Amino acid sequence: MNYDHSPVSGAARSPANPLVLQELELLRRQHQLILNAVGEGVYGLDLDGNVTFVNPAAAAMIDWPVEELIGKSMHAVLHHSHADGNHYQREDCPIYQAFQDGSTRRVANEVFWRKDGTSFPVEYISTPMHDEDGQLVGAVVTFRDITQRRWAEAILQRTNEELEHKVQQRTAKLRQANQQLRELSEMRSRFVAMVCHEFRNPLNNIALSVSSLNRYETQLSEAEKADYLLAINDNVERMTQMIDDILVIGKIEAKVLEVSPQPLELVTFCRGLLAEREYQRSATPIEFNCRSRQLRAHLDERLLRSILSNLLSNAMRYTPNENRIRLKLAKRQDTLILQVEDEGMGIPQADKRQLFEPFHRGRNVSNIPGTGLGLSIVKQFVDLQQGTLKVVSKVGQGSTFTVRLPLN
Repeated sequence: MNYDHSPVSGAARSPANPLVLQELELLRRQHQLILNAVGEGVYGLDLDGNVTFVNPAAAAMIDWPVEELIGKSMHAVLHHSHADGNHYQREDCPIYQAFQDGSTRRVANEVFWRKDGTSFPVEYISTPMHDEDGQLVGAVVTFRDITQRRWAEAILQRTNEELEHKVQQRTAKLRQANQQLRELSEMRSRFVAMVCHEFRNPLNNIALSVSSLNRYETQLSEAEKADYLLAINDNVERMTQMIDDILVIGKIEAKVLEVSPQPLELVTFCRGLLAEREYQRSATPIEFNCRSRQLRAHLDERLLRSILSNLLSNAMRYTPNENRIRLKLAKRQDTLILQVEDEGMGIPQADKRQLFEPFHRGRNVSNIPGTGLGLSIVKQFVDLQQGTLKVVSKVGQGSTFTVRLPLN
C-alpha cells in the first residue's frame, strides 16, 4: 500500500514554521523597541536614499510623523541645504556617499532641517548596510542634536576669550605698575641725589659764611658783614624754595591742591613781580611787553605767580646776564597768553620729551644749580587750570615758553 507522505511530511514540518515566524516577530519587536528607546535619531535608507525605517526620536527632532517619512528621500527632507541656506547637492552629501562606496562617514559640522524650515546643528554617523551575501543594500544613519553642546562650547569659548582679555588687561596693568614702580624708584633716586647735592651747596655756603663771621668778626667791615649775612639769607631762601617746590609736588600728586580764582589786574601784577629783587638783572633788565594798560581776569594769583616765577627764574639761570629776557602778556578773546622769551643756552632736542618730568634737567646745564622741579610745577599748574604749555627752543639761541589759560 502506498501512502502519500507528503501531507504527513508537511504536517511534520508545519509545527516549525510558526515557531520561526514567532521568533522573527519577537526579534522584529525587540529591534523596534530598541529603536524606539534610543534617544538618538536613527533611520535607514535604501540605495536610492529613500527612508526604509525611522525611529520616533529622529521623527521628533525633525518634527515629521514617522509614517510620512517612509519612502521619502531623506536628503530632500532634512539635508537639502547648508547652514547658510545654500543648496546641498545630493552627490556631495556624506550620507549619500556612504551607501555608494560602502564607507562609514562621521560628520560634526552640518545641520539638519525641521519641517517648519528651521535648522539645528547635528553630529551624525552614516554606516553602510549589507545583506547576508555582503551586497550593499543601503545605510543606517544615527544623529544627535548638538545645539546644547554648541551653546555650551560658545559660552566656554566666550568665557575663555573674556578670561584671556582680562588676563591681558591685568598683565598690562601689572606691566604698567611695574614700569611706574621702576620710574618711581628712579625718581626717588634722582630726588635723593638732587636733595643731597642741592642742599649741601647752600649749607656749605652758610657754614662758610658763619665761620668767617666768627673768625674774622673784628677784622670785617660792616659792609663785608652785610655781604656775608646777605649770602646766608640767599642760601636759606634757596633751600626754602626747594622745600616749597617739593611740598607743592606732593600736594599735586595727592590731588589736594585746589584752584581759587580771584579778580586780578594782570598788568600791575606782572610789573610788581618784575620789580622784586630776585628778578633784577644788572646788565639787561627783563623787558615787559603788553599792549593793554589794564587787563583784568579771574585767576588764581598763587598759581600764576608760581608759573611766572619758575619760568623767569629758569630764563635768568640759563641766560647770560647781557642777553635779553622778555615777559609778554596778551589777551585774545577768552584766553590769556603769557610768554617768557630768553636768549639763553636753549634746550637739546633729546631733553624735550622729558622736559616737564620732576627732577629732570637738560644735559647741557653743566654745573648750573637747579632742582629740575620748576618746569614740572609749571606744567601741572597750567594743567590744573585747563591751560596749555608750549615750548620752542634751539640750542645756543634761546627758548620761548608760551602759556595759554582760559579765562572762562
